[in-house]
Amino acid sequence: MEISNPKEYTLIISSENSFEEFYTAFFKQDLQKVSNHKIVQLSENLNTTITNLSLFLNVANEHKNNGMSFVIVCNGIDIDEIPDEINVVPTIIEAEDVLEMEAIERDLGF
Repeated sequence: MEISNPKEYTLIISSENSFEEFYTAFFKQDLQKVSNHKIVQLSENLNTTITNLSLFLNVANEHKNNGMSFVIVCNGIDIDEIPDEINVVPTIIEAEDVLEMEAIERDLGF
């Protein structure tokens, strides 16, 4: 797992061999705690499923409740099947766009 702070968010990039390994490492490093906006980029090698992504529902809700954004970058997922509370996009650029849009929504009081 690689962790960096490229802009005004924390970028977490998976380098593990399975989703289970990544998920365990994510919580072992306390990355679920709300400290800033987060973008999680999942490797295509993880073969991530919608069930896997749903495990982040509580993390996403916790971030939103604390005025922070949580976005997952994952290719090959039918976004229509994902719960609305979890932001899933196919690229980092789109993830950054979500952060900006949510910041505007918070400024407008939504």
